[in-house]
Amino acid sequence: MPEAPTIDGANTTWLLVSTALVLLMTPGLALFYGGLNRAKGVLNMMMMSFSAIGLISILWWFYGFSVAFGTDVNGFWGDPGAYLGTKTFLAETDLWGATAENPSGIGVPLYVFMAFQMVFAVITVALISGAIADRAKFAGWLLFAFGWATLVYFPVAHWVWGGGIIGGDIHALDFAGGTAVHINAGAAALAVVLVLGKRLGWPREGMKPHNIPLVALGAGLLWFGWFGFNAGSELTVDSVAGLAFINTQLATAAAVLGWIAVEWVKDRKPTMVGASSGAVAGLVAITPACGFIAPWASVLLGIVAGVVCALAVSLKYKLGYDDSLDVVGVHFVGGWIGSLWLGLFATNSVNAAITDVVGASDGLFYGGGATQLGRQALAGLIVTAWSFGIAWVLAFVIEKTIGFRVKAEAEVEGIDIAEHAESSYDLSPAGGGTGSAFAMAGIGTPGGGATSGAKPEAEPAEPVSEKVAG
Repeated sequence: MPEAPTIDGANTTWLLVSTALVLLMTPGLALFYGGLNRAKGVLNMMMMSFSAIGLISILWWFYGFSVAFGTDVNGFWGDPGAYLGTKTFLAETDLWGATAENPSGIGVPLYVFMAFQMVFAVITVALISGAIADRAKFAGWLLFAFGWATLVYFPVAHWVWGGGIIGGDIHALDFAGGTAVHINAGAAALAVVLVLGKRLGWPREGMKPHNIPLVALGAGLLWFGWFGFNAGSELTVDSVAGLAFINTQLATAAAVLGWIAVEWVKDRKPTMVGASSGAVAGLVAITPACGFIAPWASVLLGIVAGVVCALAVSLKYKLGYDDSLDVVGVHFVGGWIGSLWLGLFATNSVNAAITDVVGASDGLFYGGGATQLGRQALAGLIVTAWSFGIAWVLAFVIEKTIGFRVKAEAEVEGIDIAEHAESSYDLSPAGGGTGSAFAMAGIGTPGGGATSGAKPEAEPAEPVSEKVAG
C-alpha cells in the first residue's frame, strides 16, 4: 500500500533556491543588455526585462502553467483548466508528479514547481527584447510579449516538457531549455527585427556598448543564476544535479576562452564584452545538454559554442538584419549547437533517464547512430518555424495597428525620454553661474558669501522633471 504523501525537504529547498536564482537572471539580463545598449536607450531596454517579470508571471499563474503542464490534450497543449489561477493547490496531496502508486511524486509542492517554471517563462520572453533595442514602442512590446507567450512559449513548453509532441512523440532531449528557451526566443527575435527594420544609421554609425562594466556585471549575474536554471532542472537533489552544475561551469569557462581566442586572431585584442558574450554563449549551449553529457563533452561544447557564436554575430552585417544585441547570434545559434550536441554526445551512462524516461537514444559517438541527431534537428526546426511565424505575424499586426516602432524623432532624441520621460545619467553641471569648483559644489564664492550686489536667479517658469537628465 502506498505511503502517505510526504514533502521532501531537500528537493523543495533546492527548487526554491533555484527559482530565486533563475529570477535573478532577468535583472541580470537587464544589466547585460542595458550595458550593451547606447546610453539614450538603456532604461527602455531594462524596462522590457522588468515588465516581462510583471506580465508573464501573472499570465503563467492564470493559464500558462495549465497550457504547458496540464494533462496533454492533443500533443500541442495541456488542459487549460487544469491549474487555472482561480483554483488553489494547498492540500497535502498537491505534490508535483504525484500518482496513485507514488503519492509523494518528487516531494515538491505544486506551487514550488509552478514558480520554478514561471521564471523560465519570464526570461524567455525577456531574451527577445535585446534584438529590438532603441526602436520599439513599450506598449507594442507589452502586446507582443502577451501574444507570443500565449501562442508560442506556453505551448512549446508543453511540447518539450509537458508530454507534447517533441518530448513525448519525437523523443528529443532538452534538459533545461535549449529548444524551448533559446532556439524559441532567437527565432522570434529574428522575426521581429525583420518587421521593425534597422535602427536609424545602422550599420554606418558606431553603436557601441555604453557601459562595459554593466555588461560584465550582468553577465556575472546570469552566470550565477544559471546554476539554478540548469542544475535546478533536475528538480531533485541527486548526482545528475551535480553533473548539470559542473557541466554548466565547464562549458561556460571554455566558451569564454573560445570567444576571446577568436577576437585575438581576428582583431589582436581580446575584449571584456567578448568575454562576457562568450560566457553567455557557453551558458546557452550547455543548457539543453547539461544533464545528459559527460564533463569532457561539455568542455568541447563550450569551445565550439564560443568560437561559432563569436563568428555568428557578424552574420547580421552580411545578411542585413539589425539584431541590436545579438540575440540571434548568441541564443539562436548557441541553442542549436547545444541541442544538436545531444545527438552526438548524449549518453545513458551519465543519465539513464535518456532512455527510461524520455525514450531517447545515445548520441552518435556513443553508439546510438544518427537517430537522436535527427530527432534533435527535427525538434529545433519545428520550434524555429512556429516561433518565427507567429512572432512575425504578431509584430506585423501590432505595427499596422497601434504601431510597434517609435517615430524617427523619438529614436534620434532617445527612446528613454520619448517612451518613459527618464534618462539614465545626469550629466548636467551641479550648479550654474561661474562654473567654478565652488559654484559647482554649491557653496558660493571662496569668501563664504554671495557676491555683493548679485541678484537671485529667476525661478523657472515650470518645474523640471528630475527623471530627465540633460
